[in-house]
Amino acid sequence: MTNEKSEYILITENLTKRFGGLIAVNNVSIKVKRNSLTMLMGPNGAGKSTFVNTCTGVLKPDGGKVIFDGVDITGWPPHKVYRAGFVRTFQIPAPFQKLTVLENVLASMSHSGESPIRAPIRPLWIKEEEEKVERAFEILKNVGLEDHWDVEAFRLGGGQLKMLEVSRALATGAKLIALDEPIGGVDPAYAGNILTYVSNLRKKWDVTFLLIEHRIDIALPFADYVYVMDRGKLIAEGLPDEVANNPKVIEIYIG
Repeated sequence: MTNEKSEYILITENLTKRFGGLIAVNNVSIKVKRNSLTMLMGPNGAGKSTFVNTCTGVLKPDGGKVIFDGVDITGWPPHKVYRAGFVRTFQIPAPFQKLTVLENVLASMSHSGESPIRAPIRPLWIKEEEEKVERAFEILKNVGLEDHWDVEAFRLGGGQLKMLEVSRALATGAKLIALDEPIGGVDPAYAGNILTYVSNLRKKWDVTFLLIEHRIDIALPFADYVYVMDRGKLIAEGLPDEVANNPKVIEIYIG
């Protein structure tokens, strides 16, 4: 596992999740390279979100393993997976609606000033707070939200909310961010902007993205490597061009 730890940040081995008689994730094995934008695609109901939920502890697996950053995290609770640096976003963004964009990002950062012992002693944490604000503004600049820093979250458009979710994930210091349909419900004209921001972020912030999508026409060109699921099973993998021309993939999308 030593060599794979240096190259791959996430490995699943025969991951399986059942709901009664339904096998939603059926022996799925993938490898996500560090600093890559790896795409997990498939039609609605393919099992993509269930797969991510099982990896991140939202659901308990019924079989297989999840290896993150060289550590077996199979069955870990969500908060422990999150603290390890594996963070996910959801299809429906859920920010603090009445907080501003900046406040939402800052709320995602840990702060020693929150300690009941340190909180009353301002000199102990003021420098750290200034650094957090600077980092938050840098994140917002890199996702196109710097001009909206003082806007309350409920006033943002759909695409902007998606980028706020990405910003909050980055603010945690995540090593791997799973984006669950980041362009779902977003105007196609803005969807490409979102994926361009994400592609640039992995290079600048030393972070890996696992992109869960079904809109292959927009998302596929941005991926480094692609896995395809259908009815719980992995049916194809490869470079974007290889997957786009795979007969099995063409069949499930075109019929």
